[in-house]
Amino acid sequence: MGYHSFMFGLLRAEKERPRITWQLLKRAFSYALPYRWLIFFSLIMILLDTGIKLINPLILRTLIDETIPQKNINQLILLATAMLLIPVVTGGISIISRRLNAEIGEGVIYDLRVALYSRLQRMSLRFFTDTRTGELMSRLNNDVTGAQNAISNSIVRMITNIIQALALLVVMLSMEWRMTIASVFILPIFFLLAKRMGSMLREIAHRSMDANARMNATMNETLNISGAILVKLFGRSQLEVERFKGRAEDVKMIGIKRALLGASFTVVVGLVSAFSSAFVYGVGGYLVISDVFTIGTIVAFGSYLGNLYDALQGLANTPIEFASSMVSFERVFEILDLPIEIEEKTDAIILDNIKGELAFSGVTFQYKKSSDYMISEVRRFGRMENVDAVLSGEMRLPKEEPEKFAEIEQEYSFEEQEQPLSQARQNALDRVSFHVDPGMLVALVGPSGAGKTTLTYLIPRLYDPNSGSIQIDGKDIRNVTLESLSAQIGMVTQETHLFHDTIRTNLLYAKLDATQAELEEACKTANIHDFIRELPDGYDTIVGERGYRLSGGEKQRVALARVILKDPRILVLDEATSHLDSESEALIQAALKNVMVNRTSIVIAHRLSTILAADKILVMDRGRIIESGKHQELIALGGIYANLYSTQFERENYPQMPQISADDF
Repeated sequence: MGYHSFMFGLLRAEKERPRITWQLLKRAFSYALPYRWLIFFSLIMILLDTGIKLINPLILRTLIDETIPQKNINQLILLATAMLLIPVVTGGISIISRRLNAEIGEGVIYDLRVALYSRLQRMSLRFFTDTRTGELMSRLNNDVTGAQNAISNSIVRMITNIIQALALLVVMLSMEWRMTIASVFILPIFFLLAKRMGSMLREIAHRSMDANARMNATMNETLNISGAILVKLFGRSQLEVERFKGRAEDVKMIGIKRALLGASFTVVVGLVSAFSSAFVYGVGGYLVISDVFTIGTIVAFGSYLGNLYDALQGLANTPIEFASSMVSFERVFEILDLPIEIEEKTDAIILDNIKGELAFSGVTFQYKKSSDYMISEVRRFGRMENVDAVLSGEMRLPKEEPEKFAEIEQEYSFEEQEQPLSQARQNALDRVSFHVDPGMLVALVGPSGAGKTTLTYLIPRLYDPNSGSIQIDGKDIRNVTLESLSAQIGMVTQETHLFHDTIRTNLLYAKLDATQAELEEACKTANIHDFIRELPDGYDTIVGERGYRLSGGEKQRVALARVILKDPRILVLDEATSHLDSESEALIQAALKNVMVNRTSIVIAHRLSTILAADKILVMDRGRIIESGKHQELIALGGIYANLYSTQFERENYPQMPQISADDF
């Protein structure tokens, strides 16, 4: 009995065994149906392997009791040849079984991953904003792999151990039933010791997993691009090295303790095994002296007993392993069963050849977190993966700090201070209504947090409003297919995202069959073609993770070119020129005038040039449209827009200040 096989089962406490239901089993096994013939042939291989392995101890008994004492050369050659052929045959069976298991396991992993990924692609943006990416990766990798283990390994191993245990008991009882019963009675002693050692191993293993999780969290937070930039900008490299050294030290010390405890456990297992062997050979030797047993029978019996212990130990571990695999299935099914928030109707129509008329009617939207669309925290039995915090867990206030904060709180009551009206509210959008004629340029203006970005997210159905409707050419967007809706809308968001791939691949994402001429034309319009052409690899230049090898302005121009290549009827630009210098912005603004011809354009404006060119300006505040009209009309009103203009936009018209040198003083 190997140390690692015991560790697998002993790291799970009895109270950790997850509950499984018949319905869960039935659904899990439905993924095995496509592979039922492979499973059947795998079981056949198991039966053959078990039967052949029973022969070897019998050959030893015959050699010791008959062949060698009788000096039978022919029988010796025959039995020696059989001993040589048995591992060859069992090796061949093992290879076939491994191939069958691999096809079953990898097939189930493939089916689950594709089903899971397909489901995730249909989830709304709300799901991704409220779910950790690491948790989704864990379900796509760890849980999918754990789930297939139930079908390709646990069930096969359980059947194998049952068959082996029954076959071994039958053969051993036929040899000597009294010794067989006595040998089996030793097992409780073994399991009692194993349970006591197992509780200690579980505790140290959990501590080890927790320490590793914290160390890995530190690496993940500080070794990605954003984390590396933050560390360098604040000069905290040495601090992070010291923090990592501390966590690595924890992993090292726990590893040493775990190794010592594991060695102690191995010694205990060895002592129990030695006790079993001493019992078999002691009692068996006495029976040989008493002419009840032969020497060959003792050797065969000892070999069978070791195999029986392995099979029974496997049976003790397999139900726990199987139940844990069922939890992985449960976690996968949880995502597969989540309702689709942005649902496409079965009779949805195709939105095609539109003019670009856009209308919001009483639209109210709330960023309300609903458990119906979220995944739950389901514990992975025997594993610790969650880290509540990476940095704050190590921060401590000085002893005098609590008293100091109490004094400050008493001296300055925040509730009594007069605070300016903030944008914090329950409804992100509150009864928003407006109408945009085809081909109009509409500028959205308002303070940060007023709801401008949220409004634009509703147009391509990244979210659905809680009430009210959004119509394009008189058709409610909830009644059209998602694919056709997406085809009509081009959007450049606040945070430009580029894949870690070539510029060409990032552009082709908008139009998969675009020609080189079309790519270049779109890039010329976005004023990025000359820059790309001067790169060593041109359009085949790798942009780096999230486009970090490009500047902010270059990324946005690539994103604009991508939208231009899509050729949508409705354009949505969310701060599309916020990272550009004045010269690039002027060139792009001129290009966008051509692009916007005969297109409906919704632009979140932070530049005066965009506002002055707008056919309509919608002024937003606290989720509502407060004012609407053209620039001069809104200035004449003397309301929020006039205030925003004077504080935010009018400075763009300030004359350039004269240069001042030291000679002027």
